[in-house]
Amino acid sequence: MRKVAIILSLATALAGCATTPTGLPPVAVTASAETVPVGTANADAADDPAVWHNAANPAASLVIGTDKKAGLHVYGLDGASKSFVAAGLVNNVALVETPGHGVIVAASNRDNPVRAAISIYRLDTDRAELNFLGKADGGEGEGYGFCMWQKGDETRAYSALKHGTVIEYRLDLSQAAPRSEKLREMAIPTQIEGCVVDPRDGTLYVGEEAGGIWRFAPDETQGEIVAAVDNRYLVADVEGLALVTDGADGGNLVASSQGDNAYAVFSLPDVTPIGRFRVAEGQFGSTEETDGIELVAGNYGPDFPEGLFVAQDGQNGAEAQNFKLVSWKAIKDALGI
Repeated sequence: MRKVAIILSLATALAGCATTPTGLPPVAVTASAETVPVGTANADAADDPAVWHNAANPAASLVIGTDKKAGLHVYGLDGASKSFVAAGLVNNVALVETPGHGVIVAASNRDNPVRAAISIYRLDTDRAELNFLGKADGGEGEGYGFCMWQKGDETRAYSALKHGTVIEYRLDLSQAAPRSEKLREMAIPTQIEGCVVDPRDGTLYVGEEAGGIWRFAPDETQGEIVAAVDNRYLVADVEGLALVTDGADGGNLVASSQGDNAYAVFSLPDVTPIGRFRVAEGQFGSTEETDGIELVAGNYGPDFPEGLFVAQDGQNGAEAQNFKLVSWKAIKDALGI
């Protein structure tokens, strides 16, 4: 009996010494703005952002963010709410500017947990409002991750289903109700999260929460893992992904390393790790347990002169969850990019 007691005591002591994995020390940056909290309080509600660039007036650009319990918010870069549309259980959101249909915003919809849908809207950029166009099929399973790509006149949508399947669709927006045409199907081993497309050639990057970042070449159905969860740059869960381009094949890929409240930055085309950063408390709060992220380069006004990084904040103090807005220049300077 005494041996059993000693063993149990030792097991308890070792369990007490167990720690959550932590990656390499990140550099710290602070947010320049934050959105008002989403409407759903006391819940895991805010999830994923997308950004529309107002080329005529960059400071008047817009951020679309999901409240995955209720719908879609449209925010200004000052974080103020411009509008809200009830959309059900939407998870990830993306947008593209199309040559014939305006700015199209779409989100993964999981109202039906066994059959995903793609909820599709047109963004009225003057009124900062979303106008519902309809739902298109998103595949068999629960809708989770989502990303888009405008390939010339074609709008491509990628429905990332929770169980690990990604389906690429061509969206037909020419009819009264939008439709999706399946083009290819891909798979990763375990639960999926965010995805992002390189707009230059359609290379697809997909986050596997426990595994890392996968890359699928255009038109291919077999992928390769290009950045594994290693507890150095990526600590599970791998959540949102974002990408900015530079030249013919350069740029940066950013991933939410949710397990230790940091973000990993990789250089393209080889997905070579550059470093990590975190959003620390400053004028606005820090970010923790980030799900979705977005990164866009270019002029977004005086606070974001070289680009904008948006991160969901899973622990927004006593308030409901929200999104933090950070200068891409500040991140680049901190990392020496």
